[in-house]
Amino acid sequence: MWQFVARSLDASTIFTLAGLGELVDQRSGILNVGLEGIMLFGATLGFIATKVTGNYLIGFAVALLIGALLGLMHGFFSITLGVDQVVSGMGIWILGFGLTTYIGNPYTGPLGLERIPTVGGVSPFFYLGVVLVLLSWFILFKTSFGLQLRSVGENPSVAEVSGINVKRTRYLAVTFGGMMSGFAGAVYALYYNPVWNYNFLMGWGFISLALVFFSMWNPLILFGGSLLFGLLWQLSLNPQLFLPGLMSRYLWRTVPFVITILVLVLISTKWFRTRWGAAKPEALGVPYVK
Repeated sequence: MWQFVARSLDASTIFTLAGLGELVDQRSGILNVGLEGIMLFGATLGFIATKVTGNYLIGFAVALLIGALLGLMHGFFSITLGVDQVVSGMGIWILGFGLTTYIGNPYTGPLGLERIPTVGGVSPFFYLGVVLVLLSWFILFKTSFGLQLRSVGENPSVAEVSGINVKRTRYLAVTFGGMMSGFAGAVYALYYNPVWNYNFLMGWGFISLALVFFSMWNPLILFGGSLLFGLLWQLSLNPQLFLPGLMSRYLWRTVPFVITILVLVLISTKWFRTRWGAAKPEALGVPYVK
């Protein structure tokens, strides 16, 4: 039972890290639907770097770097050029889906290194995720920088008049978001499931994206949602532990994605927008022209 709980927490960590980066992105007014692509790049290049060098730190550093670069690329298209943010994000996802398949193919298989040790049976990244959630909540809601970031996401024109550099603030947000996505992908590939294969993330980035909307753009709620989806994901892999013979394990594997779709449908309803719409950054996805 404890192993099941520990693996659920490990899975939730990946959702937390990727979702937290996207939450900061969206708080600044930038929508990045290319999380899956950035996570694939971070996972693949981090995996390759670690396998070639035998050093986990180098692998994570590479994942953070590629994540930051992809975040900046999305920022360039979305902030500087003002293109449609959904199109830019989808382009990153398609690029990641195709290019990582080509780059990673020669390295298909297990990492082949000693596993990163746990702390109390749980991934050390879980504790890091908790710290980052608390730190993000504090910065967003208790500091002047957090107020500036949220102001940029609500009304960039007013923020600019108030002396806030909108472009710089958004670039900081997308860089952080990209780094977190790349790091989340590396945690998946180097710790949670250290075996590289074609498209091995299987939609984790899209679940993380949905969690941001589910969370009402609050890091604490995001963490709670990540715990729930981590549990659901692990349950979909081991349904016989609790509900033996209820459904085929292949149907159980669809449960996290079905719930993700239901969440997205719910937040798209008029009732939800009327009741909770104030939580959504007003300028989310809207290009800003000074």
